[in-house]
Amino acid sequence: MANRGPSYGLSREVQQKIDRQYDPELEQILVRWILAQCGGDVAQPAPGRDGFQQWLKDGTVLCRLINSLHPRGQGPVAKIQASAMAFKQMEQISQFLQAAERYGIAATDIFQTVDLWEGKNMACVQRTLMNLGSLAVAKGDGLFVGDPNWFPKKSQENRRVFSEDKLKEGQSVIGLQMGTNRGASQAGMTGY
Repeated sequence: MANRGPSYGLSREVQQKIDRQYDPELEQILVRWILAQCGGDVAQPAPGRDGFQQWLKDGTVLCRLINSLHPRGQGPVAKIQASAMAFKQMEQISQFLQAAERYGIAATDIFQTVDLWEGKNMACVQRTLMNLGSLAVAKGDGLFVGDPNWFPKKSQENRRVFSEDKLKEGQSVIGLQMGTNRGASQAGMTGY
């Protein structure tokens, strides 16, 4: 983590609420997937949130992951190198984030670089990786490695096409959501 002291008051409560969202079981699933997807290029992380954060912090594992979801030689991150310099590590994380957005992850589902680098919101990092895995399974291009049941299934489009006759027929039907006027009369109503 950065050179920050402990937080107090409302800041501490907010950070504790964010920390409670982190899922250790999801961490294990993500570690198994990343190890399977990247092959022998990646070492096993230390267990726990801090170990997971340190494993991903330099960005090399993330860049290898996103490259493994593309055909060989066509990965979006051309140069992956481990570095002890903070700005190089953050640069690799941001390269992963840009590549993930181009892969199809919505911008609202992507974590910020500091969420991972400082370890402030590891639950958001987990959600991004979970969305990436779900999208990789849904693409069905044969590049996903692992168990597809690890990730929730993305919804698929189910387009329906109706003929003009069917559409005109539907205009004359009053749906029950609009209510009904059967049985309604003013019988028994008197003026004030």
